[in-house]
Amino acid sequence: MLESVDVGKRSVADYEATAGRETVERLKELAEPLRGASVLHLSATPYGGGVAEILRSEVPLLRDLGIAADWKIITGDKDFFAVTKTMHNALQGHRRSLTDHDKEIYLTYSTRNAHLLDEGYDLIVAHDPQPLAVPHFHGRGDTRWVWRCHIDTSEPNENLWGFLRPYLCDYDAAVFTEKSFVPPAFPVSRVEIIPPAIDPEGPKNIELPSRLANRLLGWLGVDLDRPLVTQVSRFDPWKDQPGVIEAYRMVKEEVPDLKLALVGSMALDDPEGWEVYRQIREAASRDPDVDIFTNLTGVSNVEVNAFQRFSDVCVQKSIREGFGLVVSETLWKGTPMVAGEAGGIPMQMPGGTGGFLVGSVEECAEKLLFLLCNPEEGAQLARAGREIVRNGFLLTRLISDELELYADLIGATRGHGARSYGAACRAARMSGSD
Repeated sequence: MLESVDVGKRSVADYEATAGRETVERLKELAEPLRGASVLHLSATPYGGGVAEILRSEVPLLRDLGIAADWKIITGDKDFFAVTKTMHNALQGHRRSLTDHDKEIYLTYSTRNAHLLDEGYDLIVAHDPQPLAVPHFHGRGDTRWVWRCHIDTSEPNENLWGFLRPYLCDYDAAVFTEKSFVPPAFPVSRVEIIPPAIDPEGPKNIELPSRLANRLLGWLGVDLDRPLVTQVSRFDPWKDQPGVIEAYRMVKEEVPDLKLALVGSMALDDPEGWEVYRQIREAASRDPDVDIFTNLTGVSNVEVNAFQRFSDVCVQKSIREGFGLVVSETLWKGTPMVAGEAGGIPMQMPGGTGGFLVGSVEECAEKLLFLLCNPEEGAQLARAGREIVRNGFLLTRLISDELELYADLIGATRGHGARSYGAACRAARMSGSD
């Protein structure tokens, strides 16, 4: 059997303070037709990324709403996760695709994970490319399958897309963060646009008294008497930590006592992260004012919370981005952002709300310097950003959108039986399994 993730218990009633009573009551109404339905979320890792953070909060709330929700992790060795990281990058447009050996590894583990998935569910949500081919080898039965894509797949590597596309024919629906992310010639007829969201009641976003935040950062060795710029992100080439270091060095010429913190997490499904981490440490090794922190050195969600609250400015200089939860997390705490104009970031900062969108190292440095020198303007931008997050990017909105989709799909199953696929889709699926 696939490994289940223990998520504990949560109550939707706890969200009245942040989302409002009407929102919570609406969740209960939407969940009522799904009471007793079984839903599985299938992903690659229980920690170290936005998908894991969302599911850790969402699954116990689905259970509290009366849905039999589970979260399971697919199995794979380091070679499998190296292949899926290549897939992840190629889906975002990287030119390197899969070799025949890579494809064999991916399909071998997809078959193995399909055989390990031995329980029956009304609906299964497969997250990102790692478990994408599982329904092809598992068989559909009466289960409805949803592919949830969290990355920017607007311009995927053509070779990889040609390999993966046939396996999507086994899905009833697909969910993307924004419309422009839907790849060309997408084979799933039902596509929903549902942006991710943050958990205001989770340890990364709960209110944290200043005294406690200062104690947490002081314990990590952060100098609390100097201005601080922080980027929180995975160690990934698309997050452009080297560009952040370069921008920081430009700003430091004007603000000599400036400190930079690069805070990241190492994930089970991201072997490339270790090499990026090594490169960043080497780039920062000659500057004692650049500190690198990870979940392996005592930085958990609570410490990230403290960094995002205490920092004068936070930066997210992504080159490509699916959504960028850290943007909403930071704005929710009233800290201004300088962020790359990439992927789902602009939807969180419309019209520059919350800070500034940038497209280059020089522009990043310019806006960082402005916010450091004009804290009142920064605070005003961040307050407006917090309202954007409150109105559009809290977990209750995400669950509400997903419940509507689940009810429609499961209702279709109960009323109409298994979906019928066209001959072209069947032919594509068969050719993809050769």
